[in-house]
Amino acid sequence: MALSQTSNFGKAYSVLMLKSFLIWTFTLAVCLLVVGFPLVVLMATVGCLLSVVLQSVMPVSAVLLVAGGLILFNVLAVVCAAAILTTKGIHPNEVKWLSWLHGEAEQMQTTVFAACPLTCEISE
Repeated sequence: MALSQTSNFGKAYSVLMLKSFLIWTFTLAVCLLVVGFPLVVLMATVGCLLSVVLQSVMPVSAVLLVAGGLILFNVLAVVCAAAILTTKGIHPNEVKWLSWLHGEAEQMQTTVFAACPLTCEISE
């Protein structure tokens, strides 16, 4: 009986870790594309210059090598950051600025219209 409870706990924990890793991967990829757009433009510029320089050394696959290297670098950065956050035990639900991810609306101040004190009390 104790063995079955332990294996269920291990399964639940591994599913929770996998879910956390996938959510972190998605979130970091979206943040890299949206917030890190200037960084992506800078990497594309450096990649273009690097492929032009490498074209004289190896003309067949310079562009493929540089593009593959940049894509691999971005994917590895996102996966490594997600793995580090997951192994540290930081769950995306605990991060305050990720409220948009799990559907929680931020508490905003309710709008009070100027005419409301004059018309809200009227009952017919």
